[in-house]
Amino acid sequence: MTSLLSRQIFCAVVSAAGCIVATSASAQTFPERAITLVAPFAPGGSVDITARLIADAWAKQLGQSVVVENRAGASGNIGMAAVARAQPDGYTLAINTMSLAINPSLFKNMPFDTLKDLRSVGTIATSQHVLTVTNSLPVNNVAELLAYVRARPDNALSFGSAGTGSTFHMAAELFKSVSKTQILHVPYKGGGPAMLDTISGQVQMSFPVLSAAKPQVDGGKLKPLGVTGKTRSPLLPNVPTIAESGLPDYEFNTWFVISAPAGTPQAVVDTLNAKLGDALRSPEVIERMKKEGFEPLISTPSQTDDMVAAEMKRWAGVIQAAGIEPN
Repeated sequence: MTSLLSRQIFCAVVSAAGCIVATSASAQTFPERAITLVAPFAPGGSVDITARLIADAWAKQLGQSVVVENRAGASGNIGMAAVARAQPDGYTLAINTMSLAINPSLFKNMPFDTLKDLRSVGTIATSQHVLTVTNSLPVNNVAELLAYVRARPDNALSFGSAGTGSTFHMAAELFKSVSKTQILHVPYKGGGPAMLDTISGQVQMSFPVLSAAKPQVDGGKLKPLGVTGKTRSPLLPNVPTIAESGLPDYEFNTWFVISAPAGTPQAVVDTLNAKLGDALRSPEVIERMKKEGFEPLISTPSQTDDMVAAEMKRWAGVIQAAGIEPN
């Protein structure tokens, strides 16, 4: 009996050692095939733009293709849940923005646990949004907008967003909180439809990301009142910040991160992070990001994990203060 038990223990140890060796060897040769980068929102939005901007440069550094796959739905939860359930081998990743930190406070039944089921690969960039209004609205700056809103009954004006919990939504909620105003939220299935209805006047306001808003602003289809960051944007240098327009406590910047399934080997995550950093440092990517209104942001996996956790706490407070009930 003792002899049999000893043989069983020996076999288990050998098997475990074999798995460790196999994992190590796999990590050393990673990547050996194409990587799928899931963008959990519709094409044309800021997450999709960022994914396609970085994919080619990252692929060159990794020596394998990085294929962007859009899986939209449930404010990003559908695509992220698919990645959380994927094989943790580094070949299925996700790109996301602040919804990663916001959604846990907005959905009662999350299909994954942001901190337990995912691990960060690294950050990519930050971007400002811009407060835009329909051309028919008789205001030309933030002060005039606030006076217009305050002179009318609650929810006389509405703003469109890319969906509940989207960055469009949170930028507006922060604006409402800081300015102590009431403006009706109208969620859409993506940023594109929200902008189109702002242009047509179905809603009066929206807070699109700069890269998506610029063509509409340049074409005279949307009226820009203020950018959301600390400083003016080179993309719209004549548009003041919301902070300098009478709301000094207002600041909002979107961030973008890459996530992998929990359990992805550390060596694989480190390789992905190192090559991502190399891509973000390339002059080509820096130039393209500037043209799109993005600022490259490089960080380690652990720094990114800490940032996501901190942002979850921050937005939980904003959502609670705004009285937004989880769906």
